[in-house]
Amino acid sequence: MKKRSSSARDPRPAASSEASGAVRHPRIHPVIIYPYRPTSDYSDLEQLYGMVSRLDAEKEKYARPVTVMDRKTFHAQATHGPFLAFREKVVQRHSDLIDAWCVDTCQMWYTGLGAAYERGAAGDVYWLIPGDFNYGTAVGREVLSRLHDLPEIVLELDQDLCVGEVTMDPNCSKHVIDTYGTFALLYTWFPAEAREIRQVTERPRSEFFALHHRFLHEALCQRWYAYEQTMVLLVQAVVSNKRVSRFSVGNISDLPEGRESLAAAIEQVERTERVLKSLWRDRHGRRSGWIEQYRVLESQSDAVCRASRGILQNLLR
Repeated sequence: MKKRSSSARDPRPAASSEASGAVRHPRIHPVIIYPYRPTSDYSDLEQLYGMVSRLDAEKEKYARPVTVMDRKTFHAQATHGPFLAFREKVVQRHSDLIDAWCVDTCQMWYTGLGAAYERGAAGDVYWLIPGDFNYGTAVGREVLSRLHDLPEIVLELDQDLCVGEVTMDPNCSKHVIDTYGTFALLYTWFPAEAREIRQVTERPRSEFFALHHRFLHEALCQRWYAYEQTMVLLVQAVVSNKRVSRFSVGNISDLPEGRESLAAAIEQVERTERVLKSLWRDRHGRRSGWIEQYRVLESQSDAVCRASRGILQNLLR
């Protein structure tokens, strides 16, 4: 996998189109994932859509932003006046709203990125922006002020994927989940790929990322998972020797209570294992004798999950 530091800039000529006789400069497509959980405090979303409104005004650089909202979220607040007003006067004013029934957040990603891809063209960049972070804090506002650097790294350095890394305390539950759950399982099922991914990012489940048109095309046409799709994208990028960068997002959080519950943490580890098992079978299930290797890996994976549950229980009890 080819890697570049996000601190160096090496602008390359933009792609052009001769169809209309004018040069077409690549554009960035913002895709906002509206928070799944209903909220009565719109301070974070007001700051986020303040940034979105500025993107929407830069027509030459940014395509019309897309917002994906789960229908379960809508129906949970269908009689809530402030929600309906915010949806109409802010979300729909500054972005094209896609209402969709989704299994989980990663399906919302698939819906939004797919819709943006259909509008895009070769050379464009697609920028995923999660909506459920604390953008209303001083740190959150500072993050928003420079978050546009993430897709610009892909555009200017001709990268395939740029992953945004959230700064975390070593004792943070998400950090512990990634260390003792996500990476431990990655090293079990995809050891060579895990070593490459570890060189690029410590946040293989990040919700902040941007993709180049060519890589998004490949990703959309492969199996998409309802969970942990960033991790899958990273494995796919390593396997196909893509150019991957990272961007430091900052110390921002999507945990209102400050940390995960034990049940939520265990669920994240278990669904990571399910996704990796499926991904491994997709890649190796047609080989002769695959089931014997699968059983060995499954036994090792089960031991990893048991160990991670014990660590998480000690941390989050």
